[in-house]
Amino acid sequence: MKSLRWGLIGASTIGRERVIDAIRQTGGEISSVFSTDSQRGAAYANEFGISWSTTDLGDFLNSPIDAVYISTTNDLHHDQCIAAAKAGKHILCEKPLATHLADAVNMVTACKAANVVLATNHHLRGAATHCAMRDAIKAGKIGKPLAIKVVHAGYLPVHLQGWRLTNPTAGAGAILDLTVHDADLMRFVLDDDAASVSATVQNSGMAIAGVEDAAMGVITFRSGILGQFHDGFTTKYVQTSVEVHGDSGSLIATNCMTQAPIGDVLLRTAEGETKLQLQHENLYVRTINAFKSAIAGNGKPLSTGEDGVASLAIALAALESARTHSVVSIPA
Repeated sequence: MKSLRWGLIGASTIGRERVIDAIRQTGGEISSVFSTDSQRGAAYANEFGISWSTTDLGDFLNSPIDAVYISTTNDLHHDQCIAAAKAGKHILCEKPLATHLADAVNMVTACKAANVVLATNHHLRGAATHCAMRDAIKAGKIGKPLAIKVVHAGYLPVHLQGWRLTNPTAGAGAILDLTVHDADLMRFVLDDDAASVSATVQNSGMAIAGVEDAAMGVITFRSGILGQFHDGFTTKYVQTSVEVHGDSGSLIATNCMTQAPIGDVLLRTAEGETKLQLQHENLYVRTINAFKSAIAGNGKPLSTGEDGVASLAIALAALESARTHSVVSIPA
């Protein structure tokens, strides 16, 4: 498979900690960085041995690159994605795709019109734990699924305690940062779509007034399955988990809502308890390999643009539910 020439839109922490290494592990070459801050972009390029940085998006997109990774703040994704699509670049975009549903839909439409691949970086689909759960459900290991529960709470590291807590315009808050991941993961594991959501939020003082630093809620899926989520930035000692309960068994994954290739899955039935065999691999490597295959015409990204629209719709409905204290329907 042909190696990709990449450009980075955004000199981000997630790029530094995860994605740059994954691009290079999959044979990709990173040739350029776009940043609105020239000093930040130059320092980032120097840190990672990238030959060119620029503050001119037009020049960046006219350079000889095949794909871009967008990891700017959420409010900037739409315009940058549209520009990249018009330039004929394939796009891996951080979640959520946008802060408004219409913008996310427009991104998908523009990429289809330009015949470029759009993938949403919902990395949790690449976790061995979640893939094993999905496979076990499809194989009938727990019978008819009835409920799913996700605990995606933790403590937001100090170096990330910036716009996620202080900038609503950029998509601050636990719901657009974490619940959006839960929504995608539940859809993936269950192979089902959401019908409605009811949510409530908390501000314990980590975030500014009006921004939630924790949330809990229930998603009702179109099949009738109930999904529960607990998300937050404020709990230092919680362990992440995903549970799926069916009428003849349960799957319990622990230490799994992370960026690292770790975690276990227990299958519990009338016959007893069994640990599922897992093939752990770098989640971002899996994500980028699937993206590369999609560009080559083989299959789809792990999480498509349409998947990104669906997860954003659920998250925005959760925010609306918390605001109005009501159950909010999810558009099909």
